Amino acid sequence: ISSNALSVSTETVICFLSFDQAEQFFRSGHTNNWAVLVCTSRFWFNYRHVANTLSVYRSVKRLGIPDSHIVLMLADDMACNPRNPKPATVFSHKNMELNVYGDDVEVDYRSYEVTVENFLRVLTGRIPPSTPRSKRLLSDDRSNILIYMTGHGGNGFLKFQDSEEITNIELADAFEQMWQKRRYNELLFIIDTCQGASMYERFYSPNIMALASSQVGEDSLSHQPDPAIGVHLMDRYTFYVLEFLEEINPASQTNMNDLFQVCPKSLCVSTPGHRTDLFQRDPKNVLITDFFGSVRKVEITTETINLQQGSEIMESSYKEDQMDEELMEPLKYAEQLPVAQIIHQKPKLKDWHPPGGFILGLWALIIMVFFKTYGIKHMKFIF
Repeated sequence: ISSNALSVSTETVICFLSFDQAEQFFRSGHTNNWAVLVCTSRFWFNYRHVANTLSVYRSVKRLGIPDSHIVLMLADDMACNPRNPKPATVFSHKNMELNVYGDDVEVDYRSYEVTVENFLRVLTGRIPPSTPRSKRLLSDDRSNILIYMTGHGGNGFLKFQDSEEITNIELADAFEQMWQKRRYNELLFIIDTCQGASMYERFYSPNIMALASSQVGEDSLSHQPDPAIGVHLMDRYTFYVLEFLEEINPASQTNMNDLFQVCPKSLCVSTPGHRTDLFQRDPKNVLITDFFGSVRKVEITTETINLQQGSEIMESSYKEDQMDEELMEPLKYAEQLPVAQIIHQKPKLKDWHPPGGFILGLWALIIMVFFKTYGIKHMKFIF
């Protein structure tokens, strides 16, 4: 056997071994994560639906999914609503300690941009070429996608802004288009609405796992009433799901079976449902972070790796870089504007000046009192 043939066969064996190891290493088969979070309700009395979505948004960002891989759709801006007693904030708990709106929320579709058409276009990728990257779902066949929806719904439909609806058939067909166009590896669908289980009844595409807050014929109830603002802050199902997610970290081994049990009927009042028959893996082998977190597959080794070709050159360059780092002064961040102090400092007291017309009005009042008291006959004592 020639040396060239031996070299090729050796490389082939190494490639096959590394591929098998990679398949075992990436148990879920995905290499990236995406999230599409949708609030379909407008108006102040639907405050809880915005809080639901922003709470899930906060959780997936905390677990590692960046804003570049999150499509956030909010039908109303509760943070800037005139009825909000604390502007630029949205709270998910009545203790008013956790502001889920935060300082770095990136809303991709807002107000009247949140429509059935735009939602379906995001899922299927059929959007105009001029659409910015932040409004696109740039997933592929190695993407695990979390789709969360909340709003008002009924048997087989979910309302968008009280003006249109998306049906369970339209949603099922959109997921089938995604599968045919190789836009996902696995998909987790969660919906918090009345009769939510009816929305996943028509799904027929593979690798989809679905959860809902209520069965057909049941209402999904609200939670955390706040008399100060006059509305409920969250829905029951999402509240307990997020309470569960707060205990999750990127290295957690908690699986989807645990998520199925977070809100029993004794807590939710409604009966949460889930569907796993289209999903190829056993839910007990599916980690929560497979959908709510980002891929961080790292192998840590304590063994020394010797490079056969060019190892001496790389070792010398490494020593040179190390010497340069020792000679260099430690890097420091530039002193920046203390924004937090500026925002929270008390406003400077201004010099008081009487409002316009105040002096003229005061003189008019004095003259009126004088005339009422002394009459015109005493005017001669003034002039």
